[in-house]
Amino acid sequence: MKRKLLILICLLPLLASSQKPPVKVTLDRYFNHEWRKTPDGKAEWFHYIWEETDQQGFSLFGKAFTDQNASLASLLDAPTKKNLKNTQIYIIVDPDNLRDCENPKSIEAAHVKVLKDWVSKGGVLVLMGNDSVNCDLQGLNKLANTFGINFSNRSRNMVKDHEFATGAVMLTEKNEIFSKAKKAYLKEISVLDVKTPAKAVISKNNEVVMAVSEYGKGTVFAVGDPWLYNEYVNGTNIPAEYENMEAGQELAKWLISKTKSRGN
Repeated sequence: MKRKLLILICLLPLLASSQKPPVKVTLDRYFNHEWRKTPDGKAEWFHYIWEETDQQGFSLFGKAFTDQNASLASLLDAPTKKNLKNTQIYIIVDPDNLRDCENPKSIEAAHVKVLKDWVSKGGVLVLMGNDSVNCDLQGLNKLANTFGINFSNRSRNMVKDHEFATGAVMLTEKNEIFSKAKKAYLKEISVLDVKTPAKAVISKNNEVVMAVSEYGKGTVFAVGDPWLYNEYVNGTNIPAEYENMEAGQELAKWLISKTKSRGN
C-alpha cells in the first residue's frame, strides 16, 4: 500500500504537467474601441465587451465560455504574433467606423497577415459584423476575404419597433454547430457572400447569415451581426421562442471543440 502511494505521489507532478491549460478566448478591443462617459464624468469602454453587464455587453456570451472552463481576455492592442501566442480563440466584433469614434482603427494589411498566419497554424477566429451603416465593413472584408467570406452591403432583418418576426433566423438546416437551439433573433445584419474555402452554415431566404471557413489548421466563423450581446440573450427583451442564449452556448462549445480538434 505504501509503495502504491509513493508511486502515486511521484506521478502527480507528471499528471499535472500533462494537463493542458484552459482554452483562452480573447476579445478584440482595438478595432472595436468605443468610449462613453459615466454619470460621474469618467470615461469607460462599452459595447460588446466581457465586463459589460448592461444591454450592450458580452458578459453572458463570456459566461458561455467560462461555463466550459475557458478563460477570457481582452486585447487592447492590434493583434500580433506575440500577443496572440497563447490565445486559441480570437473574436473581432463590429469594427468601428466614424459613427462610433473620432479615430477608428481599421483592419490593415499587416493585421491581415498576422491573423492569416495565426489561423493557418490552428487559431480559431470569430468575425461578427453588422449592417453597413454601423460597421467598418470595408476594413473587416480585408480580413474576411482572405478566408472566402465577404460582408456585403445588403442589410436584412431590418426590424421596426417590436416586429420581432422580422429578425427570426431558423437554425434547423443541417449544420455542425447548432442542434438544440432552433430559432434565433438577429437584427440588422450584413448578408454574407461565400466562396471556397468558406461554406454557408445558416441561411435565410437563400442568403447566408453565418459561414465557416477551414483554413490551414484553423477555423473562421463569421456572422453578419453581433447577435449574442446581453440585450438578446438575457431572456427579457425578446419573446421566449428566440433561443439566443442556447445558441450562444452551442456556438461557444463548438468553437472550443475546434481548438481541441487541432491540438491547440
